[in-house]
Amino acid sequence: MLLCADGSYYTGSTNNLERRIFQHQAGESSNHTKKRLPIKLIYFEEYERIDLAFYREKQVRAGALGKKKL
Repeated sequence: MLLCADGSYYTGSTNNLERRIFQHQAGESSNHTKKRLPIKLIYFEEYERIDLAFYREKQVRAGALGKKKL
């Protein structure tokens, strides 16, 4: 989970967290983060299977964090 400069959050899945953070910081990733730099990694979870990671991401987006901008 990323915290953007405007206070909004971004969630996503990747198989290479370090590379993905670099892409976000360089503005080479999502439109959401590109317009809200800099970003800060505030939370992550690791899963053996991508389907479990996607399931968890959907849970977070559905409101597990309360008020948020995703």
